[in-house]
Amino acid sequence: MADSNPLLSEINSAESEPQVLHHKHPPSLDSRIELFIGDFGWAQFLQAFLVSFSWFFDAQQTFITVFTDAQPTWRCTQLNDPHNSCNSASNVCQLPQNSWAWDQPRHTSTISEWALECSPSLVQGMPTSAFFLGCLIGGLALATLADTSLGRKNMLFLTCLVMSLSTFLTAFSFNIWIYSILRFITGFGRATIGTSALVLSTELVGRRFRGQVGVIGFFCFTLGFLCLPAIAYTQRAHSWRTLYFWTSIPTFFYCILVHFLVRESPRWLFVQGRKEEAIATLKHIAPINVTTTKTPLTSSFFSNLSFEQETRNVDLYSAINVLVKRRWAFRRLSAVMAIGFGVGMVYYGMPLALGSLDFNLYLSVTFNGLSEIPASLITLFFIDKVNRKTSLLVFTSLSGVCSVMSVLKGIHPIWTTIQIVFELVSFFSACSAFGVLLIFTIELFPTCVRNSAVSLVRQAVVLGGVFSPMLAAAGRVNGGFLSYGVFGVVVGVFGLFVVCLPETSGRGICDTMDEEEYKQRDSCCLYNAAAGDV
Repeated sequence: MADSNPLLSEINSAESEPQVLHHKHPPSLDSRIELFIGDFGWAQFLQAFLVSFSWFFDAQQTFITVFTDAQPTWRCTQLNDPHNSCNSASNVCQLPQNSWAWDQPRHTSTISEWALECSPSLVQGMPTSAFFLGCLIGGLALATLADTSLGRKNMLFLTCLVMSLSTFLTAFSFNIWIYSILRFITGFGRATIGTSALVLSTELVGRRFRGQVGVIGFFCFTLGFLCLPAIAYTQRAHSWRTLYFWTSIPTFFYCILVHFLVRESPRWLFVQGRKEEAIATLKHIAPINVTTTKTPLTSSFFSNLSFEQETRNVDLYSAINVLVKRRWAFRRLSAVMAIGFGVGMVYYGMPLALGSLDFNLYLSVTFNGLSEIPASLITLFFIDKVNRKTSLLVFTSLSGVCSVMSVLKGIHPIWTTIQIVFELVSFFSACSAFGVLLIFTIELFPTCVRNSAVSLVRQAVVLGGVFSPMLAAAGRVNGGFLSYGVFGVVVGVFGLFVVCLPETSGRGICDTMDEEEYKQRDSCCLYNAAAGDV
């Protein structure tokens, strides 16, 4: 009698006909997993959403210093004194202490509480730079742990926990040096949150919905970004420490949920040789009609694959060694990291440089956060319909042009509005390029090194952010040329590296380096054969 379950029939058909249909192309791990769990189900959605929600807390810690370290406004206190030279254009560092006062209480900002208003811009920007430096070092130090010993889930749990605890301790800082050290630790812990969440969520679904699931994290990041100015506005009369307190507590409870509810990536478990755990995870997230069939899912279901798991080196950084030694992998990694550096300079630099614009800080940050929504929507609805290379080239070029245009000055007052529009378009384009770049990177590298590759790309993005605070501070002096001007040139030039990469739209992901090379050689042979026919 014919099997009433179409998915089971497809599995049995794939198992019984490998000699006829796939004698040159044995089934891959990717195809086996998709046959059992399908493209996308409710269990996969809940897992992906819970994992992706870590981006919400990541966004808050990334941009929190925009408010906690803001330059407060001040006023003159002795307006009727004829010997007083205080006015709105005065430099507070050249005025007597009793001739001016802060508009808000001193504890609302680190600048006013620790009397840093006359300190060099390097000191004022030290906490932000320390955070990005921590992200950079943490990303490099922790890059391969999710691919080797810890796995995606444990890496996500530990990094969120470190970020939560260090953020809570930051609220008790008593000087700029302790504050900067704790911001460094926060950045170090936060470094691989987005990478682990993105890779884990996309490895739980089929290729058809991989791009859309990856965008869930971007939406959560946007939501966290948008909540930050709202929280800061409600706490504007309170100490800057309350922002760190109220953003650390929810993160701690989120860590508990991750520990008990999130499942490890079955692809990573299989590549590590832990087949029984991989099978248990697949049974947990598979549709009910599959798990209740009479044919059980066993290790034999994953036999006769095109490529078995990689021969693993005990060295922690074996994944990076593999990426560097294989010429095609190193070429891809270099190109996506170069693009990431340019995108990161704009993505992190734009919000930090908003203080140089003649616009309300809370509104400008909110508008930048809102611009991430259409960027995420575009990525969500069009990621499976457009080429990765073309999208990246268009977004990086548009971001570069608009960033440079935002530096232009005009006599007419409307130029102020035009500058803000150019800034928003540039930031929107950088957000879109960031999302496409991460999805592109996931598709370019196999499972055995995917987390390491994505982590290195994100560190390149963070490296661009390390230079952003200094450029933003310098841009306040010369009208934005050393901030928005440099941002635009860098993202436009580095975006051209996309021409060195292969297109991955509509292609399944691989699990081993050998499988990726085999697929690359196969596609080259097909291309050459087609060219010969022409």
